[in-house]
Amino acid sequence: MSMTKGYLANGLFGLGDRLVNELVAKAVREAVPGVDLYVPQENMAINDKSSYANSLAIAGADIEALKASDFLIAVIDGVEIDSGVAAEIGAFSMLDLPIFALYSDTRQQGRDNSKKIDALIADGTENQFVYRNLFVIGLIKQNGMIATSIEELIEGMRDSGIAIKEKNTTNN
Repeated sequence: MSMTKGYLANGLFGLGDRLVNELVAKAVREAVPGVDLYVPQENMAINDKSSYANSLAIAGADIEALKASDFLIAVIDGVEIDSGVAAEIGAFSMLDLPIFALYSDTRQQGRDNSKKIDALIADGTENQFVYRNLFVIGLIKQNGMIATSIEELIEGMRDSGIAIKEKNTTNN
């Protein structure tokens, strides 16, 4: 199955988010030959903050791009999942198409450390981990996966049947 249209969902207002979006978009565009990846921050018609786009224009542009997409990539890092990203996941999940989430938070590490688990059981405020909204996580897992790195994200896309270019092993 060859999928060629994708949508990258993440916050896009802070420098960190914009840089992550650039890294993810570059990796996906390099890995998926001919992919048409919609990255909202690249849509200046709605994101030139010196001009004006109202909520209906933004929702319309993003919904049309979601409907035209074969897959969704959603970055779910942050204190909470970005509200716009959660809405995009919800809307896209209705299409029954794959969702690939990137959750790179280092606090996922050490889940096998019994001291961390014991501390959480003894005192709920000693949570060494980060909560993600389980409804949103369930929407992702229905038809997709959650990766902890961009490399793992690309591998998950390959495993789901998206045509991924083989890595060039020669030193050109």
